[in-house]
Amino acid sequence: MIYLKTPEEIQAMRPACELISRTLGELAKWIEPGVTTRRLDTIAREFIRDNGGKPACLGYSGFPATLCIEVNETVVHGFPSNYSLRDGDIIGIDTVVEKDTFMGDMCYTFPVGDVDDKILALCRTTKESLQIGIDACVAGRRIGDIANAIQTYCEHRNYSVVREMCGHGIGHDMHEDPEVPNYGRRGIGPVIKNGMVLCIEPMINMGSRNIVIESDGWTCRTKDRKPSAHYEHTLAVYDDKAHPLTTFAYIEEALGERYI
Repeated sequence: MIYLKTPEEIQAMRPACELISRTLGELAKWIEPGVTTRRLDTIAREFIRDNGGKPACLGYSGFPATLCIEVNETVVHGFPSNYSLRDGDIIGIDTVVEKDTFMGDMCYTFPVGDVDDKILALCRTTKESLQIGIDACVAGRRIGDIANAIQTYCEHRNYSVVREMCGHGIGHDMHEDPEVPNYGRRGIGPVIKNGMVLCIEPMINMGSRNIVIESDGWTCRTKDRKPSAHYEHTLAVYDDKAHPLTTFAYIEEALGERYI
């Protein structure tokens, strides 16, 4: 069932979305060769709690951490570890913050040091496709229009779209209806309506779209071990169009000229 939010509820979601935006902005300051992904997880957990939020991923269905860590070929749901980031890596950080009983969800893929131009191009295309999807999120159209816009943009640039993982609605719960795929046909799926709050999150691969779930039951990686990129915003539909509630502005401020 799709739960349409009132204007008051959308307003009440803004603190969680602001905090998660600030959290990823804080993490951007720490991402460099030599830092462990476990250290990033600790920084995020402390920052969220110090600012009145709750790390919603921690303990969710048994997930053991605050952050989902996505280094290189990891698509989604990787665990923080003692892995030290290396020059040339990319790292997606996906997490959810709860504040004032509402959730905010966001992901950004960060470059680590000097990253190969082909991998940076994958990241840029994936981030651009997120905006393409947001632009297609218009009241009266359908969820399939968002999906098709993302798929078309990325596949025309010779990248592949992960099909097993998708975006979703969000509110008091981390995952609500509807699902928001990153591939599909225009004109299908639920009608987009004012009051919907959605997470759009393209997950785009440099090689094959095929994925593997590791033995931990969570970590999803590309089958061919080629890089994958992932970006996400939480957005609300009102006045007949999509308005992002999360922002990359804090990341851009922290990264400066290194911002993708």
